[in-house]
Amino acid sequence: MKRREFIQTAALTLGGSMVNEMRANSTDAISTGGSITDVAGIRAGHFTDTRRPTGCTVILVEDGAVAGVDVRGAAPGTRETDLLDPVNTVEQIHAIALAGGSAFGLDTASGVMRYLEEKQIGFNMGVARIPIVPAAILFDLTVGDARIRPDAEAGYKACKTASSSPLPEGNVGAGAGATVGKLFGMTRAMKGGIGTASIKVNGFTIGAVAAVNSVGDIFDPRTGAQIAGARTPDGKSLFNSVQAILRGDGPANLQSGAATAIGVVATDAILTKAQANKIAQMAHDGLARTINPSHTPGDGDTLFALATGKAGKPARVMLIGAVAAEMVAAAVVRAIRAAKSLPGLPCASDFQK
Repeated sequence: MKRREFIQTAALTLGGSMVNEMRANSTDAISTGGSITDVAGIRAGHFTDTRRPTGCTVILVEDGAVAGVDVRGAAPGTRETDLLDPVNTVEQIHAIALAGGSAFGLDTASGVMRYLEEKQIGFNMGVARIPIVPAAILFDLTVGDARIRPDAEAGYKACKTASSSPLPEGNVGAGAGATVGKLFGMTRAMKGGIGTASIKVNGFTIGAVAAVNSVGDIFDPRTGAQIAGARTPDGKSLFNSVQAILRGDGPANLQSGAATAIGVVATDAILTKAQANKIAQMAHDGLARTINPSHTPGDGDTLFALATGKAGKPARVMLIGAVAAEMVAAAVVRAIRAAKSLPGLPCASDFQK
């Protein structure tokens, strides 16, 4: 959906004054900056292991934040997601870890816990403060030496680099070994990455970060143009996977769990856990607008939602969820635009006309 169409739709549901502010702030987040760290109460950092490459990305909310999650892919790798169900007890978390390395990468959350415990941050159980750190991983073991993957020390180091400065994008952190367009095999895939975006609407800041490692191809929702993904057999042009399927060209026998887009959306609004979970659900529309196909048997697509409450007031879930989806779409496109090629894995800029 183009931004103008989004604003027109918003006019029917959100009210005139809110839409006027959206128009006033409608600089294109896909191309003009913004970071999840623009949300008050959030610091973020990467650890990148250049030997393979692989890495992890940490979103810190040291004052605590309400959180939700929505898992849409059929091959997820996650930690502490059950805790985010509104019926469960703990109301706030302290960080989210995103990592490469497949299931091995979930160990990065232990390093994040160590960092937070050293700062005496966590859920107070009397005898100890226990940091609550949900996590999600993506499969990047086909890029380089699969024996090299992010671990607890990588998570700890990512925390040490965390700041409120704009989060670097491209071949860093959880996006270091990310690839896209794998429906017809890795020999025809391209380089993915990590991206971020934010916007201020009606007194609230909404941001997103996405590590893009999808089975599907990547499209710019502003134009509908494919910008990365599967390539033709000779590797010289982009190849629209879904259009090929519609023509009867069957895809490769892709191993389940060999992909995934993971990320976080965040706002400074005050939200409940139920509202945060709904916003995480709505935010997946941003993946569907930019990745085709998405939420496949080979993907573990997972999005978290955070509410720091720093704006000091509640927000309409309709507003935050709709804008969160826009920010996820922007973060996906920026991840791909910022990605750099690796041997055998060209990047989007290699195909720009």
